[in-house]
Amino acid sequence: MAGSRPLFVQEVKDKHPGKKIEIWLQDEMRFGQQGTKTTVWGETGSRAQTVRQTAFEWCYVFGAVNPVTGNSSALVAPSVNTELMNQHLQFISEEAGVDAHVILVLDQAGWHRSKKLVVPANITLLYLPPYSPQLNTIEKLWGFARSHYMSNRAYRDYEHLFETACEVCRVIGPERIQSVCRAGWIDRLSA
Repeated sequence: MAGSRPLFVQEVKDKHPGKKIEIWLQDEMRFGQQGTKTTVWGETGSRAQTVRQTAFEWCYVFGAVNPVTGNSSALVAPSVNTELMNQHLQFISEEAGVDAHVILVLDQAGWHRSKKLVVPANITLLYLPPYSPQLNTIEKLWGFARSHYMSNRAYRDYEHLFETACEVCRVIGPERIQSVCRAGWIDRLSA
């Protein structure tokens, strides 16, 4: 370690002098008509009923968050692939701004490691070890979004799913991102 920061973070800082180093978390969530059922409040002695769809329409939310500032970037799409990941990286780059350099923490999905991936100059990718989603706290945000905004509902079609995913991305604000995605290791690296 160099000082109180791990070597990787210090190397990125050394390569980008004068830039504020930010740690962002990135992942994708599949969201569809199969939906999620969750518990609800009801009158004592009553049994709440919810709809469980069996249709097979879905969309994906590409999401990236900065758990320290609450900044975020999202892209709702019909599938996942390298081209869409390139678009999302561009959105993250723009959201972070020219004065910042982003260390983007992400898993090793095929479209994250593609040779056709175009990484903007103000982003450095940091891949998580395989089978370790617990290290990426954006996973908690997906659980929160499903349980609070997307569960116990029926969706007419793809367009309805798409509109709902977009609305959820707009509703979850910086304070919620900071509280749900907070992690001690990120706080220590960002200090």
